Parts: sequence; structure tokens; C-alpha cells
Amino acid sequence: MGYRIVMVIAFLIMVAQLWRLQIVRGGYYQQAADVNRLRLESDPAPRGVMYDRRGYLLVRNTPQLAVSIIPAYLPEDRIERRVMLAKLAELIDMPLSTPPPNRLAQESGRPIMEPETDSTPGILNILEEAQLAPYRPALLKVGIPREIAMILEEEHLDWPGVLVQMQPARDYPYGPLVAHLLGYVGPIPQEQAQEYEEKGYDPNRHRVGLTGLEYSFEEELRGVEGQKLIEVDVAGREVRTVGDPQEAVPGHNLRLTVDLELQQKAEEILTTHLKVNHKTQGIVVAMNPQTGEVLAMVSLPSYDNNLFTGGISSEALQALQQDPDRPLVNHAISGQFPPGSVFKVIVAAAGLEEGVITPNTTLHCGGILWLPNRYYPEDPSLAQPFYCWIHQYYGSHGSLNVVSALAQSCDIFFYQVGGGYLKRFQGLGEERLGYYAELFGLGARTGIDLPGEARGLVPTSKWKRVNYTESWVTGDTYNMSIGQGFVLATPLQMLNAVAAIANGGTLYRPQLVREVMDSEGNIVRPFVPEVIRQLPISKANLDLVRQGMRLAVAAGTARKANVPGVAVAGKTGTAEFFVDQNKDGLPDRTRDGHLPTHAWFAAFAPFERPEIALIVFVYGGGEGSAVAVPIAQEILSYYFSQEREEYK
Repeated sequence: MGYRIVMVIAFLIMVAQLWRLQIVRGGYYQQAADVNRLRLESDPAPRGVMYDRRGYLLVRNTPQLAVSIIPAYLPEDRIERRVMLAKLAELIDMPLSTPPPNRLAQESGRPIMEPETDSTPGILNILEEAQLAPYRPALLKVGIPREIAMILEEEHLDWPGVLVQMQPARDYPYGPLVAHLLGYVGPIPQEQAQEYEEKGYDPNRHRVGLTGLEYSFEEELRGVEGQKLIEVDVAGREVRTVGDPQEAVPGHNLRLTVDLELQQKAEEILTTHLKVNHKTQGIVVAMNPQTGEVLAMVSLPSYDNNLFTGGISSEALQALQQDPDRPLVNHAISGQFPPGSVFKVIVAAAGLEEGVITPNTTLHCGGILWLPNRYYPEDPSLAQPFYCWIHQYYGSHGSLNVVSALAQSCDIFFYQVGGGYLKRFQGLGEERLGYYAELFGLGARTGIDLPGEARGLVPTSKWKRVNYTESWVTGDTYNMSIGQGFVLATPLQMLNAVAAIANGGTLYRPQLVREVMDSEGNIVRPFVPEVIRQLPISKANLDLVRQGMRLAVAAGTARKANVPGVAVAGKTGTAEFFVDQNKDGLPDRTRDGHLPTHAWFAAFAPFERPEIALIVFVYGGGEGSAVAVPIAQEILSYYFSQEREEYK
């Protein structure tokens, strides 16, 4: 009897337990089983591609093998897990763990780890970040060699949680040629993870644009991910798809304003001349002055953005960061240099508009201008000499008006226009000089659709007091009037200023993207020229500046810029700069005791109806007329030898 009672009680307990498991807790255990068996997996959206203005493909997506890891399927034993991950790290050539960065360096307008830190997060670092979503794959590395992928597949059962998948990866067919424009994609920086999460990104899986147009147009290029429910095996690998997947929506495509063939030719010509002149840094930017479209932008040296596609090695990144020429930086928009005599076109326009000079005003150049000491004006021994560039050749320009002064790039003429001379001549002065410099776009970003643009510097008396604890003096105004002293500008800023003179007074925002299109080729956002401002300078005064630039090419300092059959206008520049010998690797003085100089030349053509504006800059290149002008002449000759109908 007692035995039967025990059996009945045991049976009732078993029934109760079954009731609890199947009825009361059935939903919970069913869900847990489904979590182990089923997984909602994201389907990456194809990232938008980019074309040049003629339709040449500049960036594309190529399938590459990628390794991901699912934390929930890894071995529970810590030692076993550690051993497995260490072997995986060695196999895929990836660090097991890296320390957090202790500081960041600014390169290309984005934070990049400095050489003493590894550029790639370790497997354990990624695993730690992925613990919040243990059943979602966390991407480890893209671009795995096929033979390594086969080894991983063979370890399928022994290495649970390790997945080999096909992932779209960026491929840049032209590499260094357009790297500064396109940029590259990479893992979401750790310090920006929260910001991207709020926008719907998964820091463990998604790659985003980090520099260039990839960064600026991230929202347009990224697309919308799809989803699918899959059944997985015990190692977390896909067995089949359950139900109908949600299709991914491809990102938008970009058609750029850049002409790839002109970009290639400009890079080729610049490279050749840099080698001939034994220089390593140079810049060429070409623009349509009627719209602000950037037709070419070359900054040398460059780098191969394909290096970043699968995750750049710390050694390769260190080599790029320690290169004194800073190839990661687009110097066309981030380099800040004294603009030299190219700046004189702004001074000429300001002087004419303010009535400081007229078309008939003549000023005398004797090669040297002696500025008396303001405290002891009667003591000539204390006067400060200001030289015209022609003085080094034992010459002088004599009497010039504004047109001939621009053509001959006379320093003494512009010293006086900017700073005046005693009581004989009233110049613009520091405030008006700065005002017009800012009107032409200096001291502010142009707004081009690239990250990392520098502002340049338009100095003021207040700025000098704050930074040097010194008062502004006439000599500072003199130096600024010829683009020297404290004034700094980027090559793009100076090109934009010259383009405004070329088109009659409209300062445009430079643009690199002509159209945004969907995956079917429909235009989502057409190109629209964007005006920054109309310059408050009369057409007559701008025409005088244009005439001076035309005369500079016809019979002045830029005669080597002549192109047969095309009326070219331009302005040379030779800008002295102080050298940090440890950084620049240049002597601090030339053989004749002068400071080294940058070579500049800005031009536009045809003169009557400009369709291209161009600037050439060679770092430490010497005289603009000797070094920068021939580069521009070859580029313009090529440009006008081609069919230009598609630019109109």
C-alpha cells in the first residue's frame, strides 16, 4: 500500500513538473530554444558607388571573405576560449588584444591613432563590445585570403561561433590618384560609438566613411539594411532561411564634378615637375569659375586608400603618419601657407574700390622703399628698407599703374596701396585690408564637401597683441599687402578668390558632387551652384584686375603660361616662409641668405569667358614664375586640346 502511495505521489510530481515546463514555462523555454536555433540576421545594404563627371567608376563594392564571431556560441570554459581565440588571431593576422588609445592625432580632418597605438582593435576588444548582443555576429576582419577561409571552415565544429561570410568591401580602382577626394571606410571609432548607435549603426558590425566624400556623404551612401530569419546549427552557422527576407535598399550613388582624365593629367604633370625640381610636395586644383565645380584636385604625395579596406596594419599606418610630407593630409584644403603675390589681386581690387588708387594712379618703384622710423622720422639711418623682388637683380620697375603693377608683381607698389607712405600717400590700412581679404573668402572655410578644411588666417592688430603681445606696425601692413607676414591661406581659398575675379565678382562654394542618384540612376539631388556672396566691387574695378592678370601672362611675370590660341590670365606668387629644419628637411636660408620660398601660380582662361580657373602650388619650390607657371601651362594646354562640350 505504501509503495503504491509513493508511486502515485511521484507520478503526480512528474505531472506537475511537466505542467510547469510545458504549460506554465512553455513559452519561456520555447523562446530560449528558438534563440538557440533561430537568429535574425542583417543583410548588408550595398554602399553607393561614385563616378566622375563622365561616368568613369571611381569606387565600387567587391565581395570579400570576412570573419565574424558570435559570443554566445563560443566555448564556455575561459581557458579553452582563450586558446581558441589566440589561434584565430594568429591565423587571420589580427591582434588578440590592444590597449585603449591614450591619445589621438588629427590627420585628414579625422581622429587617427598615433603610431605607438595599434590601428586595429583586438579580438578580445571586439568581443567585449559585442557582449550586449551575444547572438549577433561581430565583424572581426574583411579581406581574408581564400586559403585561410578554407582552414576556418575545416575547423567548423572545433571552433563554434566563428563564421566565414561573404561581405561587400570597398575597392578604389585608382587608389592614390583620388584618395584625398574619396577617402575610405573603416570600423566606427570607439570614441564615436554612441553617436553612431543613435543613428542606427552597430559599432560591432558596421563600417562607415572616415575621411573624404565617404565621410561627408555617409548618410547618402550607406543604404538601408535588410533582414532575414535563419535557422542555425550548434556552431551558430546558417542552415536555412525561415520565411521571406526583407530586402536591403542600396545606398545612393554620387556623380562627381571631377574629370578623371584631367585629374590623371594634372597628377602626371605635377609629378614630373616635382621630380625635375627635386621637390616632394605639390598641389593642383582646377575649378569651373562660373559654377564652383571642382574639375581636378591633386595633392602630392598621396596614399593608397585601398590599404584601409581590410584594416591597415600598424606598421603601414605608422609609416604614413611619420612621413614628413604627411601624405594622409589633403594639403589643397588643409595646408595653410603664405599666399605671396597671388594675394595682390585682392589688394588691387580693394584699393580701387576704396578709392585709394584709380586706373590712372602711378606709384614709383626704385627697388627699395625706405620706411622712416616713426619715433625718429628725421634720422634716415633708422629707416627700415622694404625691397621689391626685382631689387635682387639690381633693377627697379619705375612708375607703374595698377595694371602694370599686377603684371610685373611690383612689391613696392602694393606696399603703398596697402600701408601708404608717410603723408604722401594714404593706403588701405590693416582694417580695410583684412575686410577685403575676408570678403574674398580668406580666414573662413570655403565649405567644400570634404572634411578637414582649414580656415587660414587673416591677421588683425588684436590678433597680434594676443599672440605676440606686440602692436601692429606699418611694416606688418606692408608684408600683408604682398601676401607675406602673418597672412595664411589654403590653395583652395586662393583659387576661389581668383575664380571670383574671373567670373565678375561671384564667390561660389566649391563643390565636388555634381549629382546624387538612386540605384536606378534617377537623380535624387541635382547640382545647384551655391553662392557664398556677391563681392561689393564694381565690374569696372574687377575688369582692371583682370587686365593686370592678362598682362602678366602676355608680357609680365607669367609669360611662360601662354597657351597658343587661348588668352590666359594669371598671377604669380613667390612666398617666403620660415623653416623648421627638423620637420621640413630644408635649409633655413638659400645660398644668397634669403628665406626659402613656396612657388604659386593662379590662372583662368579663356580671358573673355573663363571656363577654367587653376592654381598650382609647390612647397619650397622657389619662384612661382620659374616652377609653378610651367606646370599650369602644360595643364591648360592639355585642357584646351580636349573636347570640352560636356562641361557646358
